[in-house]
Amino acid sequence: MIGGGSWATAIVKMLADNLAEKEIFWWMRNESAIEHIKKFKHNPNYISSVEIKLGQDDHISSDINSIIKSADFVILNVPAAFLKTTLASVTAEDLKGKKIISAIKGIVPEDNLIIGEFMHEKYGVPYHDILVVSGPCHAEEVALEKLSYLTIACTSIEQASTFASFLNTRYIKTNVSDDIFGTEYAAVLKNIYAVASGICHGIGYGDNFQAVLISNAIREIKRFVDAVHPIDRDIKESAYLGDLLVTAYSQFSRNRTFGNMVGKGYTVKSAQLEMNMVAEGYYAVKCMHIKNQAYNVDMPICKAVHSIIYENRSPRIEMKLLAEKLN
Repeated sequence: MIGGGSWATAIVKMLADNLAEKEIFWWMRNESAIEHIKKFKHNPNYISSVEIKLGQDDHISSDINSIIKSADFVILNVPAAFLKTTLASVTAEDLKGKKIISAIKGIVPEDNLIIGEFMHEKYGVPYHDILVVSGPCHAEEVALEKLSYLTIACTSIEQASTFASFLNTRYIKTNVSDDIFGTEYAAVLKNIYAVASGICHGIGYGDNFQAVLISNAIREIKRFVDAVHPIDRDIKESAYLGDLLVTAYSQFSRNRTFGNMVGKGYTVKSAQLEMNMVAEGYYAVKCMHIKNQAYNVDMPICKAVHSIIYENRSPRIEMKLLAEKLN
């Protein structure tokens, strides 16, 4: 596990609670958090109610190279904006032969690449060794052991099934998919729509409008993923529609929270400072705005969020204009 946040902690819990024989190795940057976990078996900063069961204290470290060397499966779970600096000391040779799992749900800024594309282009990881973990699943509900579902995507269904078998527990059910591009792009886009949902809530739109917004959002997702990777997929499956719904509506959604603050009048910077966690939608909307210039897909919701977040347009005016385009 590469990352020390709430979602990383939740997946470590799933892996530890799963009965399949395995060793879990965990990298995080924060030395004081590492010492706290070794001593008290809880992450002091994120979903601290979760008991950490790694087996041995030396299985958690701030030495990323030693952690990766020990593992067959490398789960990437840091904010996408920090992935390049996190992997700065890691080489393509270090990752050779390993399965790379993206649990990030973000896009790498500047490169404008989803995680699978980034790992393939920058580290030469073959696509058949890249897996994607999608929701709908919030870390806070994993901590409470509420029944949740994950979709594991890989071009090899056999490899997807193998990794899924490490995550199944009495409170986690898994599905598999061969759509690594569609599931990962959908995970990026749903964060943008959750920001839009939060903005609308913040300026006073009600549930009726939210329903129209999100029904249009799933159509935007379909148009974009069909343009980028046109395969036969059912956009109503939980990896697409389900993940969008929970991110747009849940009290645990940091992207919705971020959008809600912007809608209520916070500046983007002040909203970011007040939140303790990264809202991936902030970075994603700029990246997707640039990326969509190559595809020219009709994405009015993404365009409205970009105008508010990056062009300092009035949330109230932009959402009023957007409302005229929805149906």
